[in-house]
Amino acid sequence: MTQNSSSRKKILYLARWYPNSFDPMPGLFIRRHALSVIEYFDVSTLSVHLNCKKNATIFEKEIFTEPKLFEVKIYTRPANTGIPLFDSFLNISRFFQAHIIGFREIKHHCGNPDLVHVNVLTRCGIVALCYKFFKGVPYVITEHWTRYLPGMGNFKGLLRKTLTRIVVNHASAVLPVTLNLQVSMEKHGLRNSYYCVIPNVVDTNLFKPAAQPVDQTPKIILHVSCFEDKQKNISGILRVLEKLALNRQDWKCIMVGDGIHFNKLVEYASQLHLKDKFVFFTGLRENNELVELMRLASFQVLFSRFENLPVVIPESFSCGVPFLSTNVGGISEHLHESLGMLIPSEDEDALLNSIEQMLDHPERYNKDQIRRYAIDNFSQKVIGEQLRNVYRRVLTST
Repeated sequence: MTQNSSSRKKILYLARWYPNSFDPMPGLFIRRHALSVIEYFDVSTLSVHLNCKKNATIFEKEIFTEPKLFEVKIYTRPANTGIPLFDSFLNISRFFQAHIIGFREIKHHCGNPDLVHVNVLTRCGIVALCYKFFKGVPYVITEHWTRYLPGMGNFKGLLRKTLTRIVVNHASAVLPVTLNLQVSMEKHGLRNSYYCVIPNVVDTNLFKPAAQPVDQTPKIILHVSCFEDKQKNISGILRVLEKLALNRQDWKCIMVGDGIHFNKLVEYASQLHLKDKFVFFTGLRENNELVELMRLASFQVLFSRFENLPVVIPESFSCGVPFLSTNVGGISEHLHESLGMLIPSEDEDALLNSIEQMLDHPERYNKDQIRRYAIDNFSQKVIGEQLRNVYRRVLTST
């Protein structure tokens, strides 16, 4: 992509989370947002990541090009002077220096952006605010973070709150992924005249039902997550499955993913005499491997304590698979009776009862109807058009 390769408007995604050489998973949903609008705009992405490898240089960069999407990833070495306050200052300084390096690459290969799309506050929002101040380029914000939800207690500190409110106030639009998140942000004083809820994208061409009906004997319960037990409460699922195994043996649970509590939870499943008998851990699975597991599932389950709208739910819908989840965050905005079941957080009796209902009554759920909901609400075409409308409104008003 050269500077004069296109007369189309140019959108730059600034992403706090983004797939990188150390972890391919964070921010996949941000990349899917970017891909959803390449039919209408030239899109580039810029993300900054820590590089903790021994002998790493202070700044390293990766550049990836595919048709209409130009990706720049800058890696920074964390400071290690032994003086915590000075290290914090250096790390913040390097974060902003890395963005300057990235902006130069974007300008050289793509030209100056017409609009910046910030994903995840607050630091990237400060970068966009400075760019708007010096270059006159507007920015919009998509927020995914649960930090603003009631009871989280993660949005704190006078400086952080003040800077975040300034960044949000000067944005041309704020695009939370759920209405629940919007309300939570507004309660924290994050005011903007143009809030517009736009969910995450699902690749409905990849996530789709099997061409032929699959044999579901024994019935498969699927759980997909990042294995962070404080949020996902996987230990609670395992306790419920222990009780379920005492009553019936016509099922198995496949747990997909990796994370900080993976080994601990595998060990807990062993202690409950579930591992490799009723519960099977696959580790991380992506793309076609993940889709194949979803296609085999009778239903998926989450027992989270807090969420916005985890992308695994619309991915499940796209495969025609119903979902059982706790009623937290923005999940109820899309998990309706015809698509699955909602239960209270922490209620293990309700989880056990609902699992049994979904095992016993699969006829309640119509795969075609579930998939149609995903296509109508989360497909690349639908979300791309929503983003396009926001971008055009912003670009024509500035």
